[in-house]
Amino acid sequence: MVAFEKPDYTFPFSVETERQHLLQHKDKRGIPDKRADRLLIATWNVANLGLHERTEAHYQLIAEMMSWFDIVAVQEVHDDLSGLYQLESFIGSSYEPMFTDRGGNDERAAYFYDTSKVERMPMTGELAIEPAAQRWIRLPGVEQAFRGFDRNPYIGSFQFRNHRFMLVNAHLFFGGTATADMNRRALEAYAVGRYADLRRDDEHAFSPNIIALGDFNIPIAASGDPIYDALSKRGLTVPKHSTRIASSISTDAQYDQVAFFPSLKRKIKNSGVFDYDTAVFPELWDRLSEEDFKAYCRYYISDHRPMWVEVDFD
Repeated sequence: MVAFEKPDYTFPFSVETERQHLLQHKDKRGIPDKRADRLLIATWNVANLGLHERTEAHYQLIAEMMSWFDIVAVQEVHDDLSGLYQLESFIGSSYEPMFTDRGGNDERAAYFYDTSKVERMPMTGELAIEPAAQRWIRLPGVEQAFRGFDRNPYIGSFQFRNHRFMLVNAHLFFGGTATADMNRRALEAYAVGRYADLRRDDEHAFSPNIIALGDFNIPIAASGDPIYDALSKRGLTVPKHSTRIASSISTDAQYDQVAFFPSLKRKIKNSGVFDYDTAVFPELWDRLSEEDFKAYCRYYISDHRPMWVEVDFD
């Protein structure tokens, strides 16, 4: 993990004032309140969590946004868990974290889930493709061999009312735009989709309801993008959320997604990306250039925006 440059200034603010800004924008973006009969699932790459020197006030704002959802899949959790524990202290007493050990790039993956709404089930693990099966991870036009994930996706199982489901929390290799890097990322995306496809029809699988979510580093979530095509090759699809807002504040990329098979996709009632950066810190926005404002948000909140879906399993 490489930290973003820390701003060379401080910005005192009222947590309650900024919280109200976020809540007003939450209503504008149509994020529903929690309901007993529906599940709100989010994914958020909270950039360099545990590596950046965030203040308690910034952690409180991140935790506020997380608390709107029943389950949050988190990426870029540093090996130093101090950031995760800060969020745990602010998100609310009914939430519990679960996380992996350190993987590639000194990163962990994590979940926060609301124990008053969701039950954690016993099946958990990291998605790894055994060497004998790696030869099946291949794509047309790609000669590179798949050699495993840079950061193994984190599988968690949960139960909501009478419905069991599995989440596959992924943060795919990025690297850059070089062909070798794009091919490696595409192979990882296909490996996630292939796993989900094989297990949903396996009589021994813990649950056929499998949702892949996380930071897939997809530039454009549409047919023709090589990463999207690889992820969706075995049947996974992503919802057409109402906002169509990019999940990165620095670019127009749609890195973060929640992917379903059609049988589950039909149960999605709402979805979207929450562009927190257009609502929070308005005084700082007036004071700084757009570039400097985004640099502040990237360091103290995240370069990514949370992506969410509302699911009616019934």
